[in-house]
Amino acid sequence: MQNKRQDKLHLFSEAYPGCSSQVAKEIWLQLVADADSLDSIADVLSAKAAELQLPGYLSDLARLELYVFSLQTGSSPVPEYSDTLSINPTLQLFENSWKHLSCQIDRDVRGPAPENGAEQVIVWRHPISGRIKAKPVSEDDLLPMKMALEGLSVEAVAREGGVHAASIESALIRALDDGIVVGPEPLIKRHYNPGDYQDIDRSFFAARIFALQWHITQACDLHCRHCYDRNQYKSLSLPQEIAILDDLARFCSAHNVHGQVTFTGGNPLLHPNFEKLYLEAADRGFTIAILGNPTTREQIERLNAMQPLAFYQVSLEGLEKHNDYIRGQGHFKKVLAFLELLRELRVFSMVMLTLTRDNMDQVLPLAAALRDKTDLFTFNRLSLVGEGANLVTVEAEKFPGFLQAYDEAAVLNPCLGIKDNLLNILYHKQKRSLFGGCTGFGCGAAFNFITLLADGSVHACRKFPSPLGNIMDNSLHEIYHSEAAEQYRSGAAECRECSIRPVCGGCLAVAHSHGRDIFRQKDPYCFIDAKIEFSESS
Repeated sequence: MQNKRQDKLHLFSEAYPGCSSQVAKEIWLQLVADADSLDSIADVLSAKAAELQLPGYLSDLARLELYVFSLQTGSSPVPEYSDTLSINPTLQLFENSWKHLSCQIDRDVRGPAPENGAEQVIVWRHPISGRIKAKPVSEDDLLPMKMALEGLSVEAVAREGGVHAASIESALIRALDDGIVVGPEPLIKRHYNPGDYQDIDRSFFAARIFALQWHITQACDLHCRHCYDRNQYKSLSLPQEIAILDDLARFCSAHNVHGQVTFTGGNPLLHPNFEKLYLEAADRGFTIAILGNPTTREQIERLNAMQPLAFYQVSLEGLEKHNDYIRGQGHFKKVLAFLELLRELRVFSMVMLTLTRDNMDQVLPLAAALRDKTDLFTFNRLSLVGEGANLVTVEAEKFPGFLQAYDEAAVLNPCLGIKDNLLNILYHKQKRSLFGGCTGFGCGAAFNFITLLADGSVHACRKFPSPLGNIMDNSLHEIYHSEAAEQYRSGAAECRECSIRPVCGGCLAVAHSHGRDIFRQKDPYCFIDAKIEFSESS
């Protein structure tokens, strides 16, 4: 009899880890004893809440945890991909009377303490990673589910709602990434054997979004001291540029991915036909972003009227004095004012810093200053290309310590973005979950993005010379599947046996800056083999 009680207690505690940890041990023993079966604990918690002064949300939490337990112990298969759009068969909707319970189910979700109030929560098992996910349901979740149930196309939903196809496509891609719905297999994928990388989430092996980083003009209203390229190129005509968008659309359709066009330069807004080109990209359903300099309210409003921007990225190089030395007098204040405008207009803002020896100690103070001013702030390491060769890179031996300080600050500062691939070395050494790296898939050069210059020349990465051809001579499909592109995707031979290669690969541009053979030698800042002691993550 004693063994049966212990077995029952063990089973209930395993099935309800959150509930059992939030009540005193003797009360949990009593609740388990009162429960006739594993699935009756929610009713027991509800009935005993007032008498035992239990948190009111425990019965809702118990229903969520029971379903999670059934997913963990069950064997119902979830297809990774499907020829037609379908709802993940493990997805279940819960009507809760308390809010913010999903963060107690899905540890990747951060949220406040439970709060009395109605909330719908969905719980499911991701079809690729197998991880249990939970979140409050949103309109962006319901729409793809409706499309799957009713067999609706992106174009049909966009017409019915009077919205841009890109906004529908974006919601669908997010739902596919989250695993809420299952769809066709994306054909932009790494040729790794997932079995060789047991600790890496398999969702990092295939991309559903392909980005064209398009430097449509070299014209610029700044002259930054680290500019990668001040060369002037013969620009393409507007019909040629529109033909490129059509080529991108064909490429994305053939590879089952959604296209993103990131306009940059120079300053892309100085392109004589920028707004016409923006509208053409919107008409083809692409997600659109801008990497540029501050502009006017009127121009942002015009662009958003054509299609809402996915994000607008500007640059800062440190605190005001250093930034204005690099980018020009008054630039710092202009950017801060522009960030306020973007927030007012509800445009997702990003701030990028080029990391050098001289601004490394300003990164975290700048992040603190930007905390309530931008949605995301992060950095790229300096590439010694163009005028950037006149600056000084970070000392390699100091970089691991900087990464740890940055990572610790990111816990407390929500605007700090995690981007540099080498952060995954830190996480690996601390035995933490790895993230997707620089582009979500480690080094994304010629993988989930390519760079297109104003004259049609294509590069694997903008930060260093990495030529793949010219889009006026070959289609994007031909360029992407060329031997040259495959060589950049493969990266350094020294990285290929590394246990975290799918989410790292270092930075080819930095390796090039230090005179390394980028197809053979790894990033000189790599510290995966170094015997460095890191404190535990908070």
